[in-house]
Amino acid sequence: MTVLAHEIMTPSVKAVPQNWTMERLARFLTDNEITGSPVTDDQGEIVGIATLKDITEFRWNASRSKPDDQLTTEEAAEARRLRMAIFEEMGKVPVEVRDIMTPIVLSVDEQTPVRDIADIMMREHLHRIFVTKDARITGIITTYDMLKLISNRELTQRCAEND
Repeated sequence: MTVLAHEIMTPSVKAVPQNWTMERLARFLTDNEITGSPVTDDQGEIVGIATLKDITEFRWNASRSKPDDQLTTEEAAEARRLRMAIFEEMGKVPVEVRDIMTPIVLSVDEQTPVRDIADIMMREHLHRIFVTKDARITGIITTYDMLKLISNRELTQRCAEND
């Protein structure tokens, strides 16, 4: 018998509002020992996903220096100084989750075979994917959940029998 999404998914999905600050998101992720969370709009509908990677990329892109080959050493130094000044000023205005989230939400149905889910996650380079039933999110499957297939002998056997 094929192993299906609903059998390995985590049914509790911790979502955050899109108007939370990036700092509040970072605390939430850390406090809950998770690396990402769905993002909801004012009506509670999921509009994206925000991860620790999104926070890191925002910080990295705001502070890194990419000197242009056509700039002199002095011009490159001045450009870096200006970027840092702008970043410092941006830091005074809270960055909201909606500003850093990924607005694409991929999902699979509860009845999707885990082999298909693994293919999607590998192809799209995903660490998590939402699980739905009748277009409503009922859970989430993470790379950790996929490890259940290896650590649980019965699930491993069921997967092997369907090859």
